[in-house]
Amino acid sequence: MIQITKTNEKGKLDYLYFKNDEDEIVNYEILKEKNTWINLISPTEEEIEALEVVLDIPQEHIRAALDEEEKSRLEIDGDIILIIIDIPIHNDGDDKCSFTTIPLGIILLQDNIITITIDKFPLIDEFIKGKVKEFFTFKKTRFILQLLFRNTSYYLYYLRQIGRVSDVVENRLKKNLDNDELMLLLELEKSLVYFTTSLKSNEAVLDRIMRMQLVKKYPDDMELLDDIIIDTKQAIEMASIYSSVLVSTRDAFSTIMSNNLNNVMKRLTSITVVLAVPTIISGIWGMNVFVPFSESPFGFVTVIIISILLSILITIWLSKNKML
Repeated sequence: MIQITKTNEKGKLDYLYFKNDEDEIVNYEILKEKNTWINLISPTEEEIEALEVVLDIPQEHIRAALDEEEKSRLEIDGDIILIIIDIPIHNDGDDKCSFTTIPLGIILLQDNIITITIDKFPLIDEFIKGKVKEFFTFKKTRFILQLLFRNTSYYLYYLRQIGRVSDVVENRLKKNLDNDELMLLLELEKSLVYFTTSLKSNEAVLDRIMRMQLVKKYPDDMELLDDIIIDTKQAIEMASIYSSVLVSTRDAFSTIMSNNLNNVMKRLTSITVVLAVPTIISGIWGMNVFVPFSESPFGFVTVIIISILLSILITIWLSKNKML
């Protein structure tokens, strides 16, 4: 899908062109319109070729953002600046606490800015729906910084969600040790690994933007870029802390489960020993040979009493030695 939008001086976003995959082939000359935002969502081969022909953009720049394994980077190719950053997403499905990251491609041209993603995401929708203040497509530098700032905000938002969920899971585990809760902790831990890796890659891109002076930056833009870098560092620190806490929590409860299992096995073993005494005695007195009390009318009762007394003595001994 391809969307071509443009803001006026008041910041109102107008659609110049919108095309779904099922639409018929149209004239892509509208791509030459200046100061537009071209948003590509899982673009077709036709759309990729159109961008290559009309705007002279190498296809590999466009396809880079469509590779889920693509790393964050900044690349300069003549008048084309390619920025790849990782954005956080919430995995759909039954699991409400699973997160991952995917690449977002930003291509800065002389007269246009292009964003490329493999699917719809709230980050882009906020700009399309006009939820971002002071957003103008002709202020391309500002637009890029706003994208980066909102992206970092999503990382912080999801990290707070992970923190709240981990507290809930920990409280549940205190009441009832369950494998499902431990698996949820493992899923959260995996999400934090994705976040930490992606945030560090994004931080490297931000440092390069700051260091190389790639785009013209006004004082307000420099202040926003500083805020982005600070928030990114904060997100990295939060992800690192949450990850350490989750690892410690998971290890602690795993140890508790192991100890509980050991205690159960110890009790079962002790009970087996206690129950073995009557079995041994009954086995001895059941032999077809002479045994004490065999001719006594109270022999059976005597043997039962002996078995009970021995079992009680063994139980007392096991209890004193904390084995029962």
